[in-house]
Amino acid sequence: MASNVLRDARRIVVKVGSSLVTNEGKGLDEGAITEWSRQLAALVHGEGGAKREVIMVSSGAVAEGMKRLGWSQRPKEIHELQAAAAVGQMGLVQMYETKLREQNLGSAQVLLTHADLADRERYLNARVTLLTLLQLGVVPVINENDTVVNDEIKFGDNDTLGALVANLVEADALVILTDQKGLYTADPRKNPDAEFVHEAQAGDLKLEAMAGGAGSGIGKGGMLTKILAAKRAAGSGASTVIAWGREQNVLLRLAEGEAIGTLLLAATHKNQARKQWMMDHLQMHGYVSVDAGAAQKLRSAGKSLLPIGMVSVHGEFSRGEVIGVRDPEGSELARGLANYSSAEARRLCRKPSAEFEQLLGYTGEPEMLHRDNMVLTGH
Repeated sequence: MASNVLRDARRIVVKVGSSLVTNEGKGLDEGAITEWSRQLAALVHGEGGAKREVIMVSSGAVAEGMKRLGWSQRPKEIHELQAAAAVGQMGLVQMYETKLREQNLGSAQVLLTHADLADRERYLNARVTLLTLLQLGVVPVINENDTVVNDEIKFGDNDTLGALVANLVEADALVILTDQKGLYTADPRKNPDAEFVHEAQAGDLKLEAMAGGAGSGIGKGGMLTKILAAKRAAGSGASTVIAWGREQNVLLRLAEGEAIGTLLLAATHKNQARKQWMMDHLQMHGYVSVDAGAAQKLRSAGKSLLPIGMVSVHGEFSRGEVIGVRDPEGSELARGLANYSSAEARRLCRKPSAEFEQLLGYTGEPEMLHRDNMVLTGH
């Protein structure tokens, strides 16, 4: 049932927009951030239910910087926007760190750009870091690295980044908290006949026709960017909720299965979506051959591929690229994201993880392909 989407979600990405974080540009809203932090803590600690893993994607750096610099209107020059982001980021991350610590939660600042998630090696590095933080019970607070980008800073208000992060960590759900109740069939401020959309399919082209406008003067998002973000998140099997950020206990009520805001459902389960992505990935740069024992463990037990089970490496590839795995008969049995380059992999064949540091000069992951980044393709 649709109402179970958030109730059953164990890994959730929450995105909050600039107008909420900065109370329409008046400065960081301490009360709102305190309240979200309380709810995040309840989810992570499992109060009243199962423990959740939560990532916060927060806008607000530019808006907070504008306030600190005494600017009443969002500047148009990129260098001024980047300066505002640099100034505002100091206060933004300090506020989150303080409020989460008050709830006995550790926090970590993570600055990302779209380019970080487009490059396969940086993608894998970011994924490993975020998953490690979640395993440690720490809440990553993510913002776009506005001081070094230009295209992204003009458009999106982190909606796209929220979806990319959901893809990155294979989240079960994306929650976009905004200053609107959700999605309407038309702008309710202009059209009294506009109807509220309680539920729809993410990626439905009719949704894009409903949404227009460029957002507020503080943020640069709008309902269209949120609909497109939901479409992107659905690509990895994550459903999206768009809801009013000041709704009382909104995150906790959503986690209990209450219908709040607009739910945009993903058509494909996240495991199926990831498998399809791997299966359809045509640019395989190489493969590794494994012995019978490793092949059996991959097929029957769903284990990760360890270098000790690798016999040979074929082709040239970098860390993070998709490679194939072949059994002793030469048949493909799996595909996945390589934790090591082809040159490194050749050194690691038939070697236990205890020898990796001596062979490579550093200690990396024990697996060549982690099971979370691998799908079986053969029988």
